[in-house]
Amino acid sequence: MAGAVLALQCALALLELGHNGHRPDAIGWALLTGSALVLIGRRHSPMVVTAAVVFMVGPYHAMDNVHIAVVPAGLIAVYTLAVIGPPLRSFLTVSVVIAIMVTVMSVGSTPHGGIDMLRSSGWVLSVVVIGEAVRIHRKYIGAILERAERAERTREEEAARRVAEERLRIARDLHDLLAHSITLIGVQASVAAHVLIADPDRLDREAMAGALDGISDTCRDARAELRATLQVLRAGEGGDAGRGDGDGTGPLPGLAGLADLASAAEAAGVRVELAVDVDASELSPAVGAAAYRIVQEALTNAVRHAPGTRVRITLSRDEQGLRVAAVDDGPAAEGRPSTGSEPGYGIVGMRERARSVAGTLTAGPREGGPGFAITAALPWGKGASVPASPMEATA
Repeated sequence: MAGAVLALQCALALLELGHNGHRPDAIGWALLTGSALVLIGRRHSPMVVTAAVVFMVGPYHAMDNVHIAVVPAGLIAVYTLAVIGPPLRSFLTVSVVIAIMVTVMSVGSTPHGGIDMLRSSGWVLSVVVIGEAVRIHRKYIGAILERAERAERTREEEAARRVAEERLRIARDLHDLLAHSITLIGVQASVAAHVLIADPDRLDREAMAGALDGISDTCRDARAELRATLQVLRAGEGGDAGRGDGDGTGPLPGLAGLADLASAAEAAGVRVELAVDVDASELSPAVGAAAYRIVQEALTNAVRHAPGTRVRITLSRDEQGLRVAAVDDGPAAEGRPSTGSEPGYGIVGMRERARSVAGTLTAGPREGGPGFAITAALPWGKGASVPASPMEATA
């Protein structure tokens, strides 16, 4: 830009158009060249460059050189000042520059030079207005781009959050689905091994057959539930999660399945006392499924960590809604060793189940005695929230 302005100004100075002043001398050429070269720093220091141009153009005009020759440098400097802004600084600076140039031209050798400069100041103001319009347009475009980038970042963050939530749901569902069945299979396999090792000469065939039948039944139930879960996942990929409407996924598990859970736990050596004092038809499917999974995990923990214990499962209604309680007496003295005592995600999963329907859950050792107690408070009625994920259809 500076080189183009210098070439243009030199051409205008050589033309000597009309009575527009005489051809510049050595000092005039130096001022003309300097006014173009300082434009190199116009983007970084527009105010300094504008002041430098004014201080070079003023003496140039006072020497009555070709006046039009230095106009391009002044217009470019003022335009850059207006584009970079702010507008108040631009208009104040231009007003001061015009005042200085009118004064210089008035005291110069050209008659009526100040009046001519004042008349031509409209062009300078036009350039400032054009620069201000360009600045506003650029600012507008920048705001649009910033909003678009922010929206894109928000979409990416939302997508990442949904992926994380879906992974958590899948992990919780697979845990609920497989941990219970695998724990029962492990306990029943331990029973079979115990029968074989305890007295191989007088093998208790009935106990052995019962343990193996229990393993077979548990595997069959786990396989069916896993198939339903995978069907729901595949249906979710097509945009239809399916909630037991005839697509083969089956209904949501609910309070009706608690008796089967109790029977499976008793087959693994845990005594279960089940008391359901609520009407399952008054509950939403989501709340019923959450209560089912909480009871399932409570029985799984009892089988795993307190073999031979007694577990009391109660479901009742209070002022807060549905109350689910699971209390055990701790491991029985004659019970077999625990099948696994490493930390797991059972309690965390139960709390997440309760939160998914706007409920709460507390878990910890019993007060005043051995054992463990789990209590969940879930909302009552069919207006309770329904899981948003396809995975919740099997939860």
